[in-house]
Parts: sequence; structure tokens; C-alpha cells
Amino acid sequence: MHPATKNRRRALLAGIGAGIGAAAAWRLWPEQGIANPCRAALPPRLANHALVQEAWSGIEAANVWDCHAHLVGSGDSGSGSWINPETESLLNPLQYAQRLFYLNAGCAHEAPGRVDQSYIERMHNLVDGLRPGVKLLLLAFDHSYREDGTVALAASPFYTPNEYARRAARSHPGYFEWAASIHPYRADCVAVLERAAREGARAVKWLPAAMGIDPASPRCDAFYAALARLDVPLITHGGMERAVNAVNPEFGNPLLLRRALEHGVRVVVAHCASMGEDRDLDRGAHGPYVASFGLFARLMDDPRFEGRLFGDLSAITQINRAVPALAAIVARSEWHARLLNGSDYPLPGIMPLYSVNYLAELKYIKPAIAPLLTEIRQHNPLLFDFVLKRNLRVNGKGFGAAVFETRAFFTPRRQAMANRDFSRPMR
Repeated sequence: MHPATKNRRRALLAGIGAGIGAAAAWRLWPEQGIANPCRAALPPRLANHALVQEAWSGIEAANVWDCHAHLVGSGDSGSGSWINPETESLLNPLQYAQRLFYLNAGCAHEAPGRVDQSYIERMHNLVDGLRPGVKLLLLAFDHSYREDGTVALAASPFYTPNEYARRAARSHPGYFEWAASIHPYRADCVAVLERAAREGARAVKWLPAAMGIDPASPRCDAFYAALARLDVPLITHGGMERAVNAVNPEFGNPLLLRRALEHGVRVVVAHCASMGEDRDLDRGAHGPYVASFGLFARLMDDPRFEGRLFGDLSAITQINRAVPALAAIVARSEWHARLLNGSDYPLPGIMPLYSVNYLAELKYIKPAIAPLLTEIRQHNPLLFDFVLKRNLRVNGKGFGAAVFETRAFFTPRRQAMANRDFSRPMR
């Protein structure tokens, strides 16, 4: 890359990054700067530190599957991956900067011609920095579709084919599992789901606001019936979406997921819908806008959906989600049997999105561990995410080991709760 081009990109990253930091909370400059330093393996003094060792206490690493890891790429390896060209134009500065942030977070930002390979290699190296047996659930990502079942390419933020996710998992079986992404408006959606299930897909991933999916539409019924029949869980975003452009923000309303739940689908609401507001449809089509997290909590507290509705912990420690949802998620121990840990990789590598000092000021972590967490993050954002969550405390409560042992949930034809021991105490 030409130095002048590189400098322009870094300047744009800095400008947008400062805006992200300010918008996310009250900081004018992120405490860990703008760019991910993409450092190599964790030094022994960090890897062997008591804080890291204690984080693994009581956890069986072979049962730890990070259930929310994005697989993205440019397609330069022939993977079929695609990123909307608008993100490569300075005429769209926000999307341009988002693309650079994501590539930098995945340490593939300076790898022309080998973005796909660099992104995979970085994930591989980060998992090596955890414990043997830990895996990432790689998420495919389908196109946006129109109501008539045709692809809306211009509205699609990026595309990660199911085949690429499957191939990556099969090529690195000690590191990765995979989840398909299938738009329910596709005429072949059920056939594609059946094939994905046969080929080892552990779940289906949706981002309704970006993919143009109304989860309450009757068009989804056949797909829901197939998900329930095959016992394939649905991981779907809830609440506000900022990571990519939203086709229809209303489709992120957690209440729209009742239709899937009533079909018997196991639904995992990404981020526990911990950001934004949605219309309270229980008070009519023109009901008031309320916190999306409150609507998620309403569904979680509905006894009809116990054993069907779950939440994932991806991104919940970000600055813009820390108040008030994070405290409620940690404090509500009766939910913990229905929570699944995920990192939302590569987002833990986007420096402006997290502030351990802010979490310390909120008294969610001990101030003394903040410098160590900061240093770990510079080398291994996945380990940072894990150790941070293991050390969260709200009124003396924290996440037990079983929240991180998600493997049973994604094992086909088995009910997760029958295989997870929630009686084990926290460390």
C-alpha cells in the first residue's frame, strides 16, 4: 500500500474512531487509542498470570465454544466472500471507516491479496492463546433479500457463504465450528437449511435489520418449522444495529421473535438486545418506544418460553451497552442457565468500543485488574473478552462456568439444559 494512502486511511480511522468513542459514552479519546496493535502471542508473564489462570478455574475448555464469531473476508482466496463496494469509497466515510475498523480488528487491514487468509490465521493464533479444546462458532452471513425472494445486493452490507464457513471449520476442526446464514424469503430456504444441518451447521445466524427479515412475517413459518424439526437454534440480533447499515431497524424488535418461539424454535437473542429502543407492540401497532432490553426481559420472564429463549453475551461489555443492561444481565442469576457466551469477534479488537476504566468506575470490575486487562487485549482480544466477563461482579454476583460451556447447546438433537451443570459455584 502506498504510504500516502495508508496515512489517509489512518487519519480517517482516527477521526471516525474519536467520534465512536465520544458517541459511545463520554470520552473524547479512547483509552486504548484507535487501532488494534495486532501484537503476537501473549508474553509468558501475562499468559501465566494468576488472573488468567483463575479465569479458567472450574471450566472445561473442550466445552467452551464462543458462539458469536464473525467470519468475513474480501473473497481474494476464492472463498466467495464479498464486502459491499460502498465501504471502499471515501464518498461513504462512515462505511469506509467501519470496513477499516473491522479489518484492523481482525488484523487483515494490511494484507492486500490475502485478506481472507490473514483473517483466518489471526483467529487461529488467538485460539492458540486460550486453552486446548476451545473453539469459535464461525458465522456465515447471507445477502439481504426483497419481499419477492430476490437478492437485494445493494442493500447487503457483506456476504459470507455457508460453504466458506463450512470449509473453514472442516479445515481447522480443532479450532472452529460453523453456523449457516439462510434468509427465510429464499424459495429454497428449507432445502438449504436441511443441507446445512447435514453438513454440520450448529446454528443459523440472522441480522434481521440488515438482511431485511421480518421475524413476525408468515413468510418465515416454513423455515421456523424446519428449524424446530431439525433442532437447529437460531442466533438473531435484537435491538439497535450499528455495526452495519440497517435496511429496516424495526425488524430488530425482540417482540417479533415470538412467532419463532411459538413454532418451537430455540432462539438466541444476540447481545441480549442490550442497546436501543423498539416499539412496544404489546400496546398496539403504534405503542410507545421503550428500551429494547426491556422487551427482551419481558420475553425471558414469560414462562412459555423457558427452554426456548436464550441470550448471548456478545458485546455486552462495550461502552454503549454497559449502562444499564450489563448490570441487569449479571445480576439476574435466574437467567444464567439461559445465557451463552460469545465474543462478537472481531469487535473486541476495535479499540474505541471498550473501556475497562469505565467498567471499573461503575464498580463492575476491580480497578486493580484494569491495567492487566488492557495489556491482554493488545495481544489477544478473545482472551481479554473471556477474562473480563469472568471478573464482572454486580452486587456480588457474576457469571458461573456454565455460561461459557456452550458446546452442549449446539450439539444436534440434544437439549442443552440437560447437559449443563448449573449447580457448580462461581470461582
